[in-house]
Amino acid sequence: MEEITAWVNALNGIVWGPPMLVLILGVGFFLMVGLRLMPLMKLGFGFRMLWRGRVKQGEGDIPPYQALMTVLAATVGTGNIAGVATAIFLGGPGALFWMWCTALVGMATKYAEAVLAMHYREVDGKGHHLGGPMYYIKLGLGKKWLWMATAFALFGVLAGFGIGNTVQANSVAHAVQSTFGVQPWLTGVVMAVFTGLVLIGGIRRIGEVSAALVPFMAAVYVLGGLVILAMHVDQIGAALEMVFVQAFTPTAATGGFAGATIAAAIQFGVARGIFSNEAGLGSAPIAHAAAQSNDPVAQGTVAMIGTFIDTLVICTITGLVILVSGAWDSGETGAALSSLAFESALPGVGNYIVAFGLVLFAYTTILGWSVYGERCAEYLFGERIILPFRILWVLVVPLGAIAKLDFVWLVADTLNALMALPNLVALILLSPVVFRLTKDYFARKPM
Repeated sequence: MEEITAWVNALNGIVWGPPMLVLILGVGFFLMVGLRLMPLMKLGFGFRMLWRGRVKQGEGDIPPYQALMTVLAATVGTGNIAGVATAIFLGGPGALFWMWCTALVGMATKYAEAVLAMHYREVDGKGHHLGGPMYYIKLGLGKKWLWMATAFALFGVLAGFGIGNTVQANSVAHAVQSTFGVQPWLTGVVMAVFTGLVLIGGIRRIGEVSAALVPFMAAVYVLGGLVILAMHVDQIGAALEMVFVQAFTPTAATGGFAGATIAAAIQFGVARGIFSNEAGLGSAPIAHAAAQSNDPVAQGTVAMIGTFIDTLVICTITGLVILVSGAWDSGETGAALSSLAFESALPGVGNYIVAFGLVLFAYTTILGWSVYGERCAEYLFGERIILPFRILWVLVVPLGAIAKLDFVWLVADTLNALMALPNLVALILLSPVVFRLTKDYFARKPM
C-alpha cells in the first residue's frame, strides 16, 4: 500500500505541478484574449442574464439561474474555507493575489465551457438534456477524439465519488464532531438520508434545493466575513498591501509561519484557486447544459458569474478575514486557520459561522457533484445506470463520514486534474466555435 501511495503521490505532483497550472492559466488567458476581454467587459450583462434566468428561457431541464446555483453548490465548498487558508499558510498572503488572477482568466474558461456545452448537447430517452466535455468532444471534434471523451467521463465518475462525495462527507462529519460533539457515523447517516431525498427528484430537485440553499449559505458566511472586515476596516489597507507586495517578493518567516518564496505564492495560489472555482476542470458545463435556454452565449455569461462569486467574492472575504485578524501567521492551516480567524474576531460566534459554512458548503457539493458523476456515468453506460448510481452515491456518504480518507483524497485530487487534460485540449481546438458564436451574438444584440 505504501508503494501505491508513493506512486499516486508522485503522479499527483506531476498532474498538479507547474506544467498543469501553466496550461490551465494559459488556456484561460488565450480564451480571454480571443474573446477580447468580453468576460470582464460584459460582467454586468452576465448578472442581467442571471436575473432573467430565474424563469425558463428555452428548452432544457432547469432554469438558467438554477443551473448556476447547481454549479455553485458543487464549487462553493471546502476550497472557499480550507483551501484559501491552506494557500495562505503555504504561500503567504501573496497567494491570494494569484487566486484572483486565476479567477479572472477562469471567467473566460467557464464561459467557453458553458457555450460549448449548450451548443453541443443531446437529449436522452427520458428527455434530459445532456452536455459537457464528453459531448462537445464527441460532437465537436469527431470520432478520432472519442477516447478522450471516454477518459473524461471515466475520470469524472471516479473523482466524483472521491472529491465530490466521501471527502465532503468526511469534512462535514469532522466539523460537526469538533463543534457540536456529534459522532461521525450519525452525521453520515443523516446526510445520506437528506441526500437520498433530494436525489430522488433528479437534477430538477437538485436545482430547486440548490437555488434555496446556495444564496442562503453564501449570505450567512459572507455577512459574517463583512462584519469582521467592518470591525477591522483600518487594517484592510495594510492587508491588501501585504497581498500585492508579497505576490512578487518572498514572505519572511514570522510567528508560526515558516516563510514562502514567490514560486510558492504562485503555485499554491493558482492551485487552490482552481480547486475552488474548478475553471478548466470541465465539471461545471455538465450542469449548464441542462439550462432551459436556447442561447449558448447567454448561458455562458451566466456561467462566468459563478467564478466571480466563488473566488473574487467568497474566497477574497475568507482571505482578508484571515489577514486582518492576524491569524495568518499562527501556524494553523486549513479549516482550523479559518475558524481561528473568525473566532478571534467574533468570539463565541465565529467558529460556528465557519462550522455552519463547512456543513452547508460540503453538503451542497455532494448534491452538485452527484449531477456531474451521474451524467458521466450515463455517457459511459447509458440510462440504465442512473438509478444504481444514485443508490450507490447515497450509500457511500456515511462511509466517507467515518473513513480515513488520506489516500482517497490523494487519488481523487489526481483524477480531478486528469479530468482537466481532455477538457483543456477540447477548449483550445473548439475555441474558434466559441469566438464565432460570441461575435455573432453581440453583433445581433449590442449591449
